[in-house]
Amino acid sequence: MSSKRKGAPASAKGAPIHTAALIVGASPCRLWGLDSHERLRRQLKELGVRAIATEPADLGDARQVLVVDASFLFGLLTLRGVLAHPDALLVWPDENRVAAALVARERVSEVLGCISDGASRPHDLHLLTTRDLAGYDRNLRKTAPPLLEAVTPDKRAALEALLYGNAYKGVTDFVTKYWWPRPARVLVGWCARLGITPNTVTLVGVLLMLMATYAFFQGAYAIGLACGWVMTLLDTVDGKLARVTVASSRFGHALDHGVDIVHPPFWYVAWGLGLEALESVDPLVWTAAWDLGLGSAQPEGISVAMLCWLVAGGYVAGRLIEVAFHQLGHCGIFAWRPFDAWFRLIVARRNPCLVILTVGTLFGRPDLAVVGVAFWTLASAAILFLRFLYAAGVRLRTGRPLDSWLKDGTSAAREHARAWRIFSVTRGAYR
Repeated sequence: MSSKRKGAPASAKGAPIHTAALIVGASPCRLWGLDSHERLRRQLKELGVRAIATEPADLGDARQVLVVDASFLFGLLTLRGVLAHPDALLVWPDENRVAAALVARERVSEVLGCISDGASRPHDLHLLTTRDLAGYDRNLRKTAPPLLEAVTPDKRAALEALLYGNAYKGVTDFVTKYWWPRPARVLVGWCARLGITPNTVTLVGVLLMLMATYAFFQGAYAIGLACGWVMTLLDTVDGKLARVTVASSRFGHALDHGVDIVHPPFWYVAWGLGLEALESVDPLVWTAAWDLGLGSAQPEGISVAMLCWLVAGGYVAGRLIEVAFHQLGHCGIFAWRPFDAWFRLIVARRNPCLVILTVGTLFGRPDLAVVGVAFWTLASAAILFLRFLYAAGVRLRTGRPLDSWLKDGTSAAREHARAWRIFSVTRGAYR
């Protein structure tokens, strides 16, 4: 079995230049509403392969051909890994079957014989299994074996669960990681069966986000929180739906992530301004700091404007630190070390802050709720800043770009066993 080798020159999206794909075989069942050929077409296009054929005669002038057997289920990482290994056969070890190959155009007929009738394999082609392919997903901040499974009708439910679990991030906030996997999976199933697109789900989430903002501004906190919580659930659904149906789009990605980044400070400011609509709270001078026990004598209070500036400023500062961290290496700040993954569970992002707002409202103190959000936002920004300074020092001292602790699965599982179990994947999403 070969070790990893450098692949052919690649395009910006990962596919070797002048590479075409040939899809052969078929799957006996659909997964998340997609047949195997359509799933592979969408995956290959996402990897930058534009020439896709089902007959060798339609391969055009391609110099290199990725041959894939549609009776198998492939993960995106699996196909990307094969594209990085020219002159190689990907073998499914359970039955020692060839599932895919990347070969020169003139050798396609040899590979088709290996796939269709188990013909002898050319000795000069390297044999690969998924163990030879990279399992770290930088976008999802997790490490899992690249997906390769034979598709049979009796395995449909298990394969759909595998696809959904693989679509879930490993490092994220505790609401997304522990609360949403099961309800989101039910909604993803409904959307897939009804043909509802991820962009439609995102647009419904945007509408709920605007409704929540207006409700907070009016002091209707219960209504706003209801809209906000449904919006956060849909924010999980649209991403998972896009991944299991391979339906990502630039517009959807930009809209989803743009809204996620922009709206939280507007929620907090609207919440603060909404206190003016409550007769029980003085809109100009609060005694919330005294109520929290931050002073031995009741102070003059915290102005609404000051609190709004603090929470918005802390949020923006935290986001800017996250952006700056990418200049230090090949990973984001929350994927760098186990401490950062733990901190990501509770950092002052929308979902943890929504929990604070909800708890405060349930106790009848929406003023204390937003003070709590402001405090945690500033504290989170300070912790992120200290982590950035430490990471910059490590970068200068070692002279090497920083990378994620999750990337080397063997050492991570040994040195950080508990963190590895929790953050390498989100196991609740597979159940």
